[in-house]
Amino acid sequence: MNIFVANLSFRFKDDQLRKIFEPYGEIESVRIITDRNSGRSKGYGFVVMPSEEEADKAIKELNGLEVDGRALVVKVSEEKQEPKRFTGRRP
Repeated sequence: MNIFVANLSFRFKDDQLRKIFEPYGEIESVRIITDRNSGRSKGYGFVVMPSEEEADKAIKELNGLEVDGRALVVKVSEEKQEPKRFTGRRP
């Protein structure tokens, strides 16, 4: 299951996020999203856990957890929708 994690400190690193989720089960991957140009964190990331049961427990227990003075937002990641493309034709 893909988990969205927001309201992270901009100094937060992938390994720190992994440590928060490790007690809840197996972790497939962890990725904090960074700005392409500056390399600075955007304050959110994703954790992938293969077990839906373990992921659900992590979401329930970690959502609202205060880390570095910030309350984490932890929820199931929604599929990214493709942006509407401009075709130049009128409807």
